[in-house]
Amino acid sequence: MNTASAKPSSTDTAHAYLGGGCFWCVEAVFETMDGVSAVVSGYAGGKGRATYHNLGATGHAEVVRIDYDPSKVTYEQLLDLFWEAHDPTTPNRQGADHGSQYRSIILYTSDSERAAAEKSRDAAQAGFHDPVVTEIVPLTEFYEAEEGHQDYFARNSDNRYCQVVIKPKLKKLGR
Repeated sequence: MNTASAKPSSTDTAHAYLGGGCFWCVEAVFETMDGVSAVVSGYAGGKGRATYHNLGATGHAEVVRIDYDPSKVTYEQLLDLFWEAHDPTTPNRQGADHGSQYRSIILYTSDSERAAAEKSRDAAQAGFHDPVVTEIVPLTEFYEAEEGHQDYFARNSDNRYCQVVIKPKLKKLGR
């Protein structure tokens, strides 16, 4: 089974699991953040083995695993960028992408992450007119996406989707 551990792999690396629409966009945003060593696209939040082609049947969302050094960037700082990088008020949709696989979701691996996510969500709500609908749920399994989805923007920056959706998002965020 192609899963990644929900636990940090070393004392120097922690992991955050976030979904805010298309994982290509979320991956591109977090790859530019100081203290982030890797961003892995994948699937989580549903039941059963996930692939790109069965997300609707499994209930998984497109998410990323962010590998980061907590001495350089905090979980709370990751969450701050998460709220800026997508619209957490649109259920099952980001821009033209729609379906439950594009929902806003934070998957936590500890009680402290859950508390931080809830506190961050409540603070972020002040910046939105509509209610924030982001799910905050425990991570049970993370399935790495297929190789073609990894580092998508870096490998395909001239692709139309990257030009029309990802590049403007990165520019807006000053990345």
